[in-house]
Amino acid sequence: MTTVIENDQKSGRLEVGTPLLEVKDLHVEFHTRDGVAKAVNGVNYSVAAGETLAVLGESGSGKSVTAQTIMGILDMPPGKVTQGEILYRGQDMLKMGNEERRKIRGQKIAMIFQDALSSLNPVLSVGYQLGEMFRVHQGASKKEAKEKAIELMDRVRIPAARQRVGDYPHQFSGGMRQRIMIAMALSLEPDLIIADEPTTALDVTVQAQVMDLLAELQAEYNMGLILITHDLGVVADVADKIAVMYAGRIVETAPVHELYANPAHPYTKGLLRSIPRLDQKGQELYAIKGLPPNLLKVPTGCAFNPRCDVATDLCRTETPELHHVTDKDGKELTGRRSACHLWKETLHG
Repeated sequence: MTTVIENDQKSGRLEVGTPLLEVKDLHVEFHTRDGVAKAVNGVNYSVAAGETLAVLGESGSGKSVTAQTIMGILDMPPGKVTQGEILYRGQDMLKMGNEERRKIRGQKIAMIFQDALSSLNPVLSVGYQLGEMFRVHQGASKKEAKEKAIELMDRVRIPAARQRVGDYPHQFSGGMRQRIMIAMALSLEPDLIIADEPTTALDVTVQAQVMDLLAELQAEYNMGLILITHDLGVVADVADKIAVMYAGRIVETAPVHELYANPAHPYTKGLLRSIPRLDQKGQELYAIKGLPPNLLKVPTGCAFNPRCDVATDLCRTETPELHHVTDKDGKELTGRRSACHLWKETLHG
């Protein structure tokens, strides 16, 4: 029996390490004219207050579909949750009614989308859109909502917030629009933020600024953060733990520094080799051969086997479970799991 977790009495925030969200054995399918695409196939992960979980993988691996399912914004149909639980403070959101779920969305769990320009309404000022959260959820007046919007814009370091509160999305740069999206997610001080590719299409300097801002605000508000990305370079300094996804499954989990130092799955190893390095100037960049599988026709066995340099006949016929990973002496490594038949050779070879 699950236990509902209460807030800290003094601060109203959860203590660091208190479980916030648990995704258990989640399966999501899309029913199309061509067949059934298994977009999410048995995903398990969790995030606690004050903790950052990075979910990595190429496009089509199921990262965003999992996030949309958590938020309750997945189009159904064609999407369909066929199995699993999404526990927020011990309560399964998949069993909640629409009204109960709506009270959690935005107020308790917020989301930052990857394309700020298309996520913001182009015909409404950013101040109006920020203030809407307070008008709808807290019954604030227009004047109160505007002042709160200015406070938020100041908080995410948008210069001259009071003068710019009436500006429209197209009048801001890409980095400033992403700050507005962060401000919108923060508006009701949620317990958990899901950031879906928050630095896509931003230059490296602005990426670093946005990630630093997210980390600072997370520490201030003691929030949990799920950071969805395909860029391992973005999460190295901000994540506590990493879940690597491929073809709808999690293929490896590990504390961030352990995964970077010594991956236990060939796919993770390939992703790490693909990161450009300053000490390899003039050399050809590494790329994992082939393409991610069509989710309508996922290969038998390990889905990564057609692209894997070390795949065996076992990899082509039997789907590997997410094994607990051990050191050379057989001692289990905390937080480390790998869905690979050859994880020992990959980790210790």
